[in-house]
Amino acid sequence: MNKELIIRSGSEAVDFALLKDGKLIELHKEKEDKSQFNVGDIFIAKIRKPVPGLNAAFVNVGFEKDAFLHYHDLGPNLPSLLKFIKLVSAGKQKDYSLKNFPFEPEIDKNGAIADVLSANQSVLVQVVKEPISTKGPRISSELSLAGRYVVLVPFSDRISISQKIESKEEKDRLKRLVQSIRPKGFGVIVRTVAEDKKVAELDKDLHNLLEKWTAMCKRLQGAHHPSKVLGEVNKVSSILRDVFNDTFTGIYTDDEDLFYATKDYLQEIAPQKANIVKLYQNKDLPLFEKYNIERQIKTSFGKTVSMSKGAYLIIEHTEALHVIDVNSGNRSNKALSQEDTALEVNLIAAAEIARQLRLRDMGGIIVVDFIDMNNPDNRKKLFDFLKQEMSDDKAKHKILPPSKFGLIQITRQRVRPEVKIKTREENPMGNGEIEAPILVIDKITADLERLIRNHKKLVLNAHPFVAAYLTKGFPSIRAKWFMEHKKWIKVIPRDAYTYLEYHFYDSKGNAVSE
Repeated sequence: MNKELIIRSGSEAVDFALLKDGKLIELHKEKEDKSQFNVGDIFIAKIRKPVPGLNAAFVNVGFEKDAFLHYHDLGPNLPSLLKFIKLVSAGKQKDYSLKNFPFEPEIDKNGAIADVLSANQSVLVQVVKEPISTKGPRISSELSLAGRYVVLVPFSDRISISQKIESKEEKDRLKRLVQSIRPKGFGVIVRTVAEDKKVAELDKDLHNLLEKWTAMCKRLQGAHHPSKVLGEVNKVSSILRDVFNDTFTGIYTDDEDLFYATKDYLQEIAPQKANIVKLYQNKDLPLFEKYNIERQIKTSFGKTVSMSKGAYLIIEHTEALHVIDVNSGNRSNKALSQEDTALEVNLIAAAEIARQLRLRDMGGIIVVDFIDMNNPDNRKKLFDFLKQEMSDDKAKHKILPPSKFGLIQITRQRVRPEVKIKTREENPMGNGEIEAPILVIDKITADLERLIRNHKKLVLNAHPFVAAYLTKGFPSIRAKWFMEHKKWIKVIPRDAYTYLEYHFYDSKGNAVSE
């Protein structure tokens, strides 16, 4: 398995594309916008007003809509945090290490917001969900500072180990190591990538996080409310921190500054892999074109998503949930029964759905209507396969087994707005919009694979632009068809056709549709 990170720099934003065996699985964009509210950012802010009916408070963090702070997101040691903020802001607390700081009693986990917070009170809060639609950010006052191997939790004494580390011996080893280096007054969460790491690497990570905490505390004195006191690291570092592992085979960027920043960060977290960072310098072919990313974006973000063997997905979005319909397309395979065909298409769809959820960063409730299967073993096979395909997804998610109607329900953590990319383009003929022209090539190829089984000779009629795209160059797309199917497809340009119109005909000149 190859994993590659492609980083494209533009005048207004930096785009990050994560590829797995050449297939696009994640797409991120970082804009140069200082007013952004990213997950992980920490603000010093003031309580606007507690709302007892919601057992929550609205907090002014500088966004047009107040942030939402629920009682359950306060953290048990809120009184200690509030006391610490008050002393640091007034300049009375110069030691930020917490080792000699006396903790206050914890709050009641079933208490009321009005008992612990009041209007105009200063509080440190962290963004846990970015502003989405008409809602402001969701925040927490239980702070955490994420590093490569560990997460530092101020005002805590707990040590937690990632559930994805399965070995009990390894969990016990990590717990003992962290117990020996944990700074007093801080809890530690050990991340999955810490598995098999030595104490020196964990200690260095902890030390870096403590330095971040100290730098943040220094900003509190005299800080105006609201203001950001600790920003999430830049996108390159955060992506590498969260997804980088030994399976990465290449990181490519077309920006010299990003090249050196990425190489330096890798030198710090994985020096043996620093040489996989490459500067892309071909001015004739853009970086995203070189790695086929632009094409994948056009074919992956529309309402209809094509898959192999003629199958496709329909993805609909509402305010409340996402609905995905699986369709087998107009295909037939005499070697398979209807049940086997349904299972085959459903497994193809499950892999694509797992990719789509990450690619679009879809969150909330997702309902998938798979093709009905009567065999309970096949339903279990589909369920297990979908769970396996989603095991790499960093977002918290839960998958329910297929219902009696063949529906599978998924909940996926929504922490930032869904990635939406417009894939329809203005119709050159002037009537509204059409699909991106590149999609027609995929449709023609899918139809050809379906039709060629039952016809010795096929003739394709298409718009001259499309015909030229299929037949020019070496090897042309038509030549690739010949190598795959051992049949030569005659392509006839038709001036009368609209841009995306095409038709297949047999040797007798009859239109072929199935």
